Amino acid sequence: MLAQRTLKSLTKAVGVGLHSGQRVELTLRPAAPDTGIVFRRVDLPEPVEIPVNAEAVTDTRLASTISSGGAKVHTIEHLMSACCGLGLDNLYVDITAEEVPILDGSSASFVYLLQSAGIVAQNAPKRFIRVKKPVEVREGEGRQLKWARLEPYHGFKLSFEIEFNHPAVTATGQRVEFDLGSGQYTREIARARTFGFTRDVEMMRSHGLALGGGLDNAIVMDDYKVLNSDGLRYQDEFVKHKILDAIGDLYVVGHPLLAAYSAFRSGHAMNNQLLRALQAQPEAWDLVSFSSEREAPQGFAQLVPAW
Repeated sequence: MLAQRTLKSLTKAVGVGLHSGQRVELTLRPAAPDTGIVFRRVDLPEPVEIPVNAEAVTDTRLASTISSGGAKVHTIEHLMSACCGLGLDNLYVDITAEEVPILDGSSASFVYLLQSAGIVAQNAPKRFIRVKKPVEVREGEGRQLKWARLEPYHGFKLSFEIEFNHPAVTATGQRVEFDLGSGQYTREIARARTFGFTRDVEMMRSHGLALGGGLDNAIVMDDYKVLNSDGLRYQDEFVKHKILDAIGDLYVVGHPLLAAYSAFRSGHAMNNQLLRALQAQPEAWDLVSFSSEREAPQGFAQLVPAW
């Protein structure tokens, strides 16, 4: 069968939160089959577990935030993207503050941590959410239009288009397609960093955001150019980061998707709306597993690619 996966051993990292600027320690631990991905706020007087699911997402301003009661964890999407890219089903994430560390602004550091700990198969079938009919969410009209869609597909592929009127962005590709079954997540997507504009930083910081952001963990642009001395990691790094985010946002549904995702100017909020729209239509999806790796979508049995 195509089996669930977890870590072989625990691994740790220390960093700062992109928005909070707080120092945070992260411990990634193996979990039993059918646990899913569970964040644990171990800094609280009584540790609080927050299982990841679409309903647990309570804030989507600039990042995906999950909560349970009064406990929150901000900016989970890069770590979730790495887990999806490596095919990890079960994981405990112990965290000592309310925001996942930004590290280098991509998911590459999380991929390295997870691969360093080792990934092992478990004695339980991997379960997928298979999309059976198209589901779409839309917002705005004309130049304000944005949308996201899921359609049936035997695998998981993504198509994303952005629209930024900025010289540094328009000079790069603003549309990209990626198929997770290619096994190229770590090479083609994982290193794409989050990005922002200097004109927005002062406003964001006045609202207590982007306090931990800088040139070492984001692509930063003034009105004309990229300010990072090392330039871009991919020619189309901006839109590839939106793909990275979408992979993480969609993985909060609790299982890997079998679907084709396409989006225009979508973001964390619309991605979560899309998951909720899917789950609200029981006839649009079902849960499936594969008794043999031959039945699974191409590439999914080997979703632990090397660098």
